[in-house]
Formats: sequence, structure tokens, C-alpha cells
Amino acid sequence: MKTGLAKFMSPFRFIIIAYIITMFLISLLLWMPISQQPGVNLTYFEALFTSISAVSVTGLTVVDVSQTYSYVGVFFLAVAIQLGGIGIMTLGTFVWLLFGQKINLSRRLLIMVDQNQYQFSGMVKLMRGILLTALAIELIGALILGTYYIQYFDSVGQAYYQGAFAALSAFTNAGFDVTGQSLIPFADDYYVQFIVILLIFSGAIGFPVLMELKEYFSSKDRQFKFSLFTKVTVTTYFLVFIIGVFGLWAFERNYYYVGMEWHQQLFFNLFNSATARSAGLATMDISEYTLPTLLFLSALMIIGASPSSVGGGIRTTTLAVMFLTIRSFALGKSDVKVFGREVHPEDKQKAFIVLSFFFVGLVSAVTMITALERENQNVELIDVIFETSSAFGTCGLSTGITADLSMPSQIILLFLMFVGRVGILVFLFSVKKKDTKTHYKYPTERMIIG
Repeated sequence: MKTGLAKFMSPFRFIIIAYIITMFLISLLLWMPISQQPGVNLTYFEALFTSISAVSVTGLTVVDVSQTYSYVGVFFLAVAIQLGGIGIMTLGTFVWLLFGQKINLSRRLLIMVDQNQYQFSGMVKLMRGILLTALAIELIGALILGTYYIQYFDSVGQAYYQGAFAALSAFTNAGFDVTGQSLIPFADDYYVQFIVILLIFSGAIGFPVLMELKEYFSSKDRQFKFSLFTKVTVTTYFLVFIIGVFGLWAFERNYYYVGMEWHQQLFFNLFNSATARSAGLATMDISEYTLPTLLFLSALMIIGASPSSVGGGIRTTTLAVMFLTIRSFALGKSDVKVFGREVHPEDKQKAFIVLSFFFVGLVSAVTMITALERENQNVELIDVIFETSSAFGTCGLSTGITADLSMPSQIILLFLMFVGRVGILVFLFSVKKKDTKTHYKYPTERMIIG
């Protein structure tokens, strides 16, 4: 017979609590004097904000990381980013396997919830594959960037330190940097930008997609077929990326890009379209873009990355299912078909719930922060919209107002980052009551909609 605690502790609530505990532990580590540079007086709230931003792989900060944290603090920050990026249960699985513990049914259920999967089979193999793939990509990225950075920094050690952190931040889409200027120093270095874009793609495309690609290239079976998830995810991700590239150029060609060479414009568009999806790194001061462009970037941050990836947002599959559903309805069809498959009705319902919750949450946050900051002359409405979109989408791009906001407004951003990281569905399932069987049904009656 289950105890009261066992009944309360559903897998969804366990995941929520695991992330909360991790965030508080990291905040205590960052708050320790050894984690701070000499002369820095870091408040606990500033350490907590950094911790939640790191574990949620967002990148919004109220302090300058490069001027605030020591090498020890940066190490703790990197651990937090790694935990948040590949998921607590992924590293938990590695620890269990390392100590020879059996991955029982309850642990498989936790893994399934954390990685947004639908079946128990292959969970341990998936976690092992995710961990090894993530570490391999980060290591390769660190070696490439570190070696290339030797020309930029005074010592080889500093070059590889900067390269390793940049690779970790890019792959996990964390948005943190230890340069103090993000990637602005490399605004004219297209090689660095290209490598970072590839790392962003690798982390944001989704771990199931990476696992299928790995299986495809290593399999001798030429009849290998990609899943519907991979087909929809990859198609939607790169379609939105291309729309982002052309959209940024269309909005800024007569404004910010005036006088620039074509290749400068191209790489600003390529990089910002990629980073706005969840990465949060920048090669320019984003606030210099015009109002329509900031709104367009906010939309990209809201869309975000793919499910079961390091990124946030409503996710690519949510966007795809909603557009496909609208298209089917407009054609007078009740079912949704794509790539020779039919979308499950429950997935259509989930897409509607995620989109609705995200929209209501975003509007509520914008309204509350605007009300709280009405006397703040440094904060405009577009800044609030951009900042909340960045927090909820766990992106990290900012117009520079995070530190200027009042503590209540910053707490709202913390909540958005947290929900964005654990996932809207996990958050909703964690607060729902236990299902009770209905022994009767009411008569059905039609409603006037629209």
C-alpha cells in the first residue's frame, strides 16, 4: 500500500522537485566566496538568478559572469549548464550505471518523463547514447574553437578555457559566456560563427534526431526509415531557420544593415536566426535592431527548438501540428496527415494546450512586468516583450534590461525560465490531480465557436 508521500510523488512532480533542488544547490555553490572573484559582493538572489538561468539553459543574467565568478564559480556554472542541457535524468542514469545499479521500472518512468518519450523500451540505451553523443560533440567543439582561439588570447590555456566554455554554451543553447561580450569580439570571424551555429543546431535539433542519424550512418540496412518525429522536426526546424534568415534581412536591409557588405549582412542573419531559436549568444547589440525586428526575434524565441533537445519554446512539433491542423480544417478534413502518416488526436490536443498555455503565460507576464516597471524609465514595452519571450523560450537574448528590473519582475522571469526548462506539459501534469473514473456522461451539445 502506498504511503501519502508515495501517492503525492508522481514522476512529473519528482522531476520538478529534482530541478528545484539542483537549482538551489548550484545557487549555494555560486554564492560561496571561493566561487567569486576578489572584491565581489554577490547577493544570494543574484546567485540564485544565475543558477536558475544556468540550469534552465537560458542565459539571462543580472551580473557580468566574466567579472563576477572565479574559475571555481565558472566550473560550477558549467556543471549547472550541463545538467540543464542534457537533463538531470540523463546524468542520473550514468551515475546509476557507473555504480552498477539496476535501472528499474520506476527509474525508467522518470527518464521517460524527463526526455518526453512515450515508451519504456530502449530508455537506458537512449540515455547512454545522448550522454556520449553530447560529450563527444562538446569535446570536438572545444578542441576546434580552443585551437582556433590561440590567435586571440594571450595563452594556450586561456584559449582552450574560452573554447571549451563556448562549445558547451553553444551546444546546450545556454547563452552564457566568459568573455564579457558574448561573441561580439568574433563578429567578423565567420569561421567561429559557423562552428557555433553547427553546435547550436546539434543541441537544438533534438536528441532523438541525433540518435536516428547516428543509427542511419552506422546501419548496414539501406532500408532504414526515419521516424515521423524526425521528419517533421528537421523539416520544421530548418524551414523556420530559413524564414528567420530572410525575415531579418527584409526588416533590417534599409536600417541596421545599411552600408554593410553582403557577407556581413548574411552572417548577421544566419547567426541571429540560429541563436534566437534558443541559444542566446550574440555577435551584436540586439537592442540596435528596429522594433519590427525585435518582435520578429521574439516570435522565433517563442517557437524555440525541438522537443527532447536542450532548447525551449513551444517547440517545432507544436508549431507544425498546429499549422497542419489548421490546414486540414481549412480543407474540410477531420484528420491530419503528413509524410504518409496520420497525427494522433492526443498530439493535436497537446499542441493546442502547449500553445494556449504559453500564450496566456506570456501575456500575463508581460502585463505584470509592465505594471511593476511603469515608473522605470529604462524599460520600454518592447523590451518587456522581448525579455519575457527570451525567458519563457529559455533563449537568453536580451536588450540589456534584466539587471534594471525590480526584484518582483526578475522573479517572474525566473518562473518563466523554470517552466520553460521543465516543459509546459510536465509542469501541468505535476499540478493535476489524480484521475478519477467517471461513471456517467452528460448529453452532448454543440457550441458556437469563432
